[in-house]
Amino acid sequence: MLAPYIRHYYLFESSEHVAYEDTVFPSGDMEVIFNLGSGVWESFKDNGFQRNPGIELWGQITRPLPIRSSGAHLMLGVRFFTHATSFLLDDEIGVFNDQVFDLADVIGRSIRDLHSRLQEADSVNARIALLDGFFTGRLMSASRRQERLDKVGHILTSITKDPAENNIGRIAGTFGITTRYLHKLVYQHTGLSPKSFDKIHRFKTSLKLIGENKLPLTSIAYDAGYFDQSHFIRDFKSFTGLTPTAYLNNLSAVNQLLIS
Repeated sequence: MLAPYIRHYYLFESSEHVAYEDTVFPSGDMEVIFNLGSGVWESFKDNGFQRNPGIELWGQITRPLPIRSSGAHLMLGVRFFTHATSFLLDDEIGVFNDQVFDLADVIGRSIRDLHSRLQEADSVNARIALLDGFFTGRLMSASRRQERLDKVGHILTSITKDPAENNIGRIAGTFGITTRYLHKLVYQHTGLSPKSFDKIHRFKTSLKLIGENKLPLTSIAYDAGYFDQSHFIRDFKSFTGLTPTAYLNNLSAVNQLLIS
């Protein structure tokens, strides 16, 4: 039941002896992260780092976001498909962009109770069962939204298959809606414009190809859908702060999650 909406769960563990600094790149997806260990995560906001809450809601990241940590971590993450977080949230998704929120402040006591039960659970399987139960219940309570959610999901799939800007009107016609309404639907449910969604999709494809380390960067640019090498380098640097070559020399554990 959750398969069309949740891309995957993941577990991240680290030693208490490891201090960590990294930069998170745009992925096109939003995440919820339950911190179950004793460590501290911080993310950059305004002019400095702020401590992340115990239950992190990551909005759409559209530019490089520095993070750092200390202490021992046990993190259980939930990555949603691009359009799908709106079954969990009542707000327009764009209000969460480029920030890490306390999910308990957004949806209240039920998520605090889940966090407590996750901390008490004695196995990964027990924790996954708790996540499945919670998110299935939230999805069922949002059943009236599912038709619209599924439409947005199909629109995004169409954009990835036919991304040219001048084809958005044709895609809108396929779904029986105006171009203006298509833009509104996509932004409301993803926090991204169709053009931004496509740019992040191409960037994410290039990250995956780079991670496979089988092709030269020129081939990766074309296989990821870029018109030329300079376009690829410009977009890549806007999302990472690095050129593709520099990124290869700075690949880290957190950003390997983005390409897995």
